[in-house]
Amino acid sequence: MPRSVTSRPLTKTAARRIWLRAQRLDSPAPFGEGPQATAAAVSHLGYVQIDTINVIERCHHHILWNRIPEYRRADLRQAQSVDKSVFEYWTHALSYVPAQDFRFFAPAMKRHQREGHKWLTSVKPADLRKVLRLIRRDGALTIRDIDDDVLVDKEHLWASRKPSKRALQLLFYTGVLTISERAGMLKTYELATRHFGWDKPPKPASARETTGYLLDRALRAQGIVSVDSICHLDAPSKPAVRRLIDARVRRHELVPVALEGAGKQEHWATPETLEMAGEGASEPVHILSPFDPLIIQRKRTELIFEYGHRFEAYVPKEKRVFGYFALPVLAGDAIVAALDLKTDRKGRKLLVQKWTWVGTARKGPRKDLKRRIEEELHRFERFQLAE
Repeated sequence: MPRSVTSRPLTKTAARRIWLRAQRLDSPAPFGEGPQATAAAVSHLGYVQIDTINVIERCHHHILWNRIPEYRRADLRQAQSVDKSVFEYWTHALSYVPAQDFRFFAPAMKRHQREGHKWLTSVKPADLRKVLRLIRRDGALTIRDIDDDVLVDKEHLWASRKPSKRALQLLFYTGVLTISERAGMLKTYELATRHFGWDKPPKPASARETTGYLLDRALRAQGIVSVDSICHLDAPSKPAVRRLIDARVRRHELVPVALEGAGKQEHWATPETLEMAGEGASEPVHILSPFDPLIIQRKRTELIFEYGHRFEAYVPKEKRVFGYFALPVLAGDAIVAALDLKTDRKGRKLLVQKWTWVGTARKGPRKDLKRRIEEELHRFERFQLAE
């Protein structure tokens, strides 16, 4: 950080309000409704994580529902498969990202074309040629459309025994194929150029442009940023991001922030963001996914909200604190509970398996707060069982 710049002190309360505003969790229907709202939400957040667990609705639908009260699963399908305003690719995990940002992911695709992928080292050129020939000849397909594979041993726990599936996955990472449709976890693969209607893919962003993209995406969706929050699970990008931050501080485009309780960890925000830091938050209740952008960076969530979330699906039952698939509950600008929920689809009801009060809600009267959470649980149940 340039020596002449003084850090602005910021309380955790102000930091929470800034982050909630950046995440669009402090106001009703900030993106409107319909497929356009879905595309707008993904564009603003930068990515929406995809996950396979379906104890309750899968997290990509859950994350969008929390920001689009009238969200329908068909809206995401429309955005991905018809409007083509979002596409799937790897951020810190497999995610929906804005199609307009494709060129910022193209350098990683080019790298996989040169070097392969560490999870898919056994893919043979013959398998790549086979699936490409089928797609070019017959159009988009799923792995279920290929039934002549000779099964092989798994390379790791999550690997497929089908050589064709591994080939499809590698071609996805190289950007030759894209996922044109998704039915649950069943993916339809298509040539990226044919899906998007391109003569050729967009020109890859330069390293400098990609660094700027990472910083701008974080500032938009987080409000207050650190190098760790910008480069979540992306350590190689940290030096370039730090140099860009220092340059923007020198140009007075970013302000260093001394966040309460952060110790030596440095944070930054734009001057415009800090001007709104004192504005009060509204009091909506949100039942959040454990993969929500507000929760997924556990250390950041614990620092700012003083809530340490535990994802216990892979923890032995006797060692669980919150439950198998606990969901944090946000009320206003505080996380007040963790609810272990399960959707009983046959019985057509949402089951509350464990309710744990956390933070300040562990003490004092909770009657009105419990009523508000239960109202949101009823809305959440209707979402779970819809369509």
